[in-house]
Amino acid sequence: MKPPPAPVRRLCALVTAAALTVLTAVAVQTSVAPRAAALDNRLVRTPPMGFNDWNAFGCNVDEQLIKQTADFFVSSGLKAAGYEYVNIDDCWLERTRSADGHLVPDPVKFPDGIKGTADYVHSKGLKLGIYEDAGTKTCAGYPGSLGHEQTDANDFAAWGVDYLKYDNCNNQSDGSLADYKARYTAMRDALANTGRPIVYSLCEWGVNNPATWAGDLGNLWRTTGDISDNWNSLKSIISQNAPLAPYAHPGAFNDPDMLEVGNGGMTATEYRTHFALWAEMAAPLLIGTDLRKASAQTMNILTNPRLIAIDQDPLGVQGKVVASDAGTTVFSKPLANGDRAVALYNSNDSSRLIRSNAAQVGLGKSPTYTLQDAWSGANTESAGTIGATVPAHGTVIYRVSKGAAATVAPGTSLSISSPTVGASNADGVVSPGGTSTLTTTLSDYGRVPLSGVRVTLTVPDGWTATPTDAWTQKSLGTDRSLVTNWTVTAPATSSPGTVPVNATATYSWNGHPASQQQAGSVLVATPPPSGDTPLSDVSWVSASNGWGPVEKDTSNGETAAGDGKPITIRGTVYPKGLGTNAESDIVYYLGGTCHALNTDVGIDDEEANNGGDVIFQIYADNAKVADSGVLTNTSPVKSLTADLAGATWLRLHVDPDGPNTYDHGDWAGPLLHC
Repeated sequence: MKPPPAPVRRLCALVTAAALTVLTAVAVQTSVAPRAAALDNRLVRTPPMGFNDWNAFGCNVDEQLIKQTADFFVSSGLKAAGYEYVNIDDCWLERTRSADGHLVPDPVKFPDGIKGTADYVHSKGLKLGIYEDAGTKTCAGYPGSLGHEQTDANDFAAWGVDYLKYDNCNNQSDGSLADYKARYTAMRDALANTGRPIVYSLCEWGVNNPATWAGDLGNLWRTTGDISDNWNSLKSIISQNAPLAPYAHPGAFNDPDMLEVGNGGMTATEYRTHFALWAEMAAPLLIGTDLRKASAQTMNILTNPRLIAIDQDPLGVQGKVVASDAGTTVFSKPLANGDRAVALYNSNDSSRLIRSNAAQVGLGKSPTYTLQDAWSGANTESAGTIGATVPAHGTVIYRVSKGAAATVAPGTSLSISSPTVGASNADGVVSPGGTSTLTTTLSDYGRVPLSGVRVTLTVPDGWTATPTDAWTQKSLGTDRSLVTNWTVTAPATSSPGTVPVNATATYSWNGHPASQQQAGSVLVATPPPSGDTPLSDVSWVSASNGWGPVEKDTSNGETAAGDGKPITIRGTVYPKGLGTNAESDIVYYLGGTCHALNTDVGIDDEEANNGGDVIFQIYADNAKVADSGVLTNTSPVKSLTADLAGATWLRLHVDPDGPNTYDHGDWAGPLLHC
């Protein structure tokens, strides 16, 4: 589950010394029946699809919400699209067990009990899920199932539960793999003993590499720390889950956590990446937003039939990474009919042209291929190249098959780029009154040549864009490109901010006129002032954070802006600095005017009792110019000096070095020299 902020969240990763009495109780409880050798419940041969209340509601779950969600599944078409499980997360029960040791549903939240709620969900042709924990208490402090596995499993079965999410808080563990396996095996066997088919979802946060062993215990297993509704969290989870493709198979799937689509913390492009890559990685599709308030855009993402078909393909194979370079990744997922789902993923802060080919993604030779865009449904043909201009934080995903009809248009891409390292969601940068070079690239991937090719670049009023290369071409053949450089000049009166530019290509193929547009943007920015300036006094271009916003001159409070405390590392208080929670990135425009940055770094003293480990890194353009190594909550203050001579961009990166937990990383007293 996604832990709530502030004090309740402190329970979520608490691992204490083994408690002998509890472990003895587990041994007694699980000796009721012989332990099964491996899970073989024949359930969820494709990844489960459904809903979980936690991401949108936290502890505010009740019977009415679950029933309304079930109703909406039916009325909205979600059930018809394949969504089946309506899952209750933490906080559904009373704070203590009954006198005879049973879990007690909260009678205010669930007046009909879990059995009554399950009956209602079942009456809609859907299934009900429940939550419990492989510890003494759940993450929110309710009774856990450690030592009570068979009693609880029997109750779940009697209530009509179809799915169990089994968490890892307050686990009394010694941290060993043997303990983790024992606790999760105990519940696996208890569920099997009930005789009821119950999907088993292990939620141990990727602590002990569950992909390597959990396939014998559960139907799915969390591979990462909890997701949160921001880009840095999503990007980090994708990078952690992507390499685990070999461990997924029908009935057993890597689980990179529930969907945040629709919760408001990310852009539409980022939410499309979220959903597309969950489909590509054969991940469970568990909706985590308030469906009663879902926008049309949210519903269009969640019900996309082409992506759902990729996720639910009967092969049950997770797409694997076949190429990765400079923040771009190509995934390929084999499909039951011989097609491949190819995802072109761009984690960068500006658009990228990403290319692959039929051989690289595992398709055999063919004179031509059909590429179906999973978002639009449009078909194009290719002689073998699979390419697209992918927006910042975006993903283009194609279903690629051999052969193509003669009436299918050739695949093309049109991109806008800059030799200057891009800023957040901008394709170039220019100072007021200055010039910048933008490059347009039109490529033909089809067997059919393009003729009468023409590319133009449109800029705002008062700006100019002058081509310095050819911008027309009589014919453009297979895998050929028309590359044009443009000198873009901004008025001296330009205000800082992002302005739109637009590239348009016109051409014809086999006598059919066609056109393509590519939207881009240019950032108008001014460099920092001359002299020595506290970095927290300089305006950043972009800032992202694992929990809560990046704070200026305070630590990170994880929730709202301004909720931090004075930056303090090993007893030293710093009046100036930046408070983050890893994973974090902060980007500044330097324009080549600065030469150095000095800063102290460390985990804030407010996390002295909560662990955490981070790595602080400083980048000048694409070059890493300082690295702290791994620092923990007990490490002494580390001083870093970064050479920024000639750099256009400065990026401060804090890496969580593992699951995102208590990583309050402080940039303490950073001083910029320009």
